[in-house]
Amino acid sequence: MGLCSTASRVRHLAVSVTATVVAFSLSGCASLSFIGRSQAQDIAEVNVTSPELREGKPLPAEYSCKSDQGSPPLRWSSQPLSEAKSIAIVVDSHTSARSAVHWVLYDIPATTTELGPNAAADPPEGTGQAKVTSGKVGYEPPCEDAASYRFTVYTLNGKVGLPTGAPLPEILKKIADQTIARGRLTVVDIQ
Repeated sequence: MGLCSTASRVRHLAVSVTATVVAFSLSGCASLSFIGRSQAQDIAEVNVTSPELREGKPLPAEYSCKSDQGSPPLRWSSQPLSEAKSIAIVVDSHTSARSAVHWVLYDIPATTTELGPNAAADPPEGTGQAKVTSGKVGYEPPCEDAASYRFTVYTLNGKVGLPTGAPLPEILKKIADQTIARGRLTVVDIQ
């Protein structure tokens, strides 16, 4: 088994474990007995960019709770994947004290490669949004000054197929189980 193949499998396992741990920690479940159920597979990389966000730089205040701008614009690209059926976006944050999910948009058409500003307020037709950590459906602007904010784009080999507002752990598990490509843009703190 080559080094690239091993690294790719480790990335997929990390996606599955991260989504599952976040989902169960947010739902209050203590048992993680089904973590091993997903079948490990190679996943491709997605390049995630934004005209407003820069890797490792602060989150602009207009996309935080200090403003009402809404979700930032995002762009993504990857190698062509014939099995791609949909795209999902998960925005989460991490501090030394807690983790939170700020936005989950799923069942985005696989041909989509970008979302404009405040897409959470007017999402693409046929998409769904999860009820995030705060209990809100849609984009919950980040508020913690000292945190890492991850904007992750997943390419899925199916659709999540759950209604808007469905339970967060259920949606995150379906995303993890169907991921065939993943990429992330991480910003830190808030300007």
